[in-house]
Amino acid sequence: MSRDYTVVIEGEGTSLSAWVPELPGCVAAGESRQEVLDLIRGAIALHVEQGQVTESTPAEVVSVRV
Repeated sequence: MSRDYTVVIEGEGTSLSAWVPELPGCVAAGESRQEVLDLIRGAIALHVEQGQVTESTPAEVVSVRV
């Protein structure tokens, strides 16, 4: 079974972190975007395996002209 989660990536250069709004405490840190994405996938899997899942929060990407 596959499920999509919103992942927020913050930081710059070689200091990045990721967190999942739907899974409190589900975080990862890495030196590259690919590394932090790989690590957060593992963190999500652990949260789901341990039953630490909350109700899904719908999210959208909104474009704004500035």
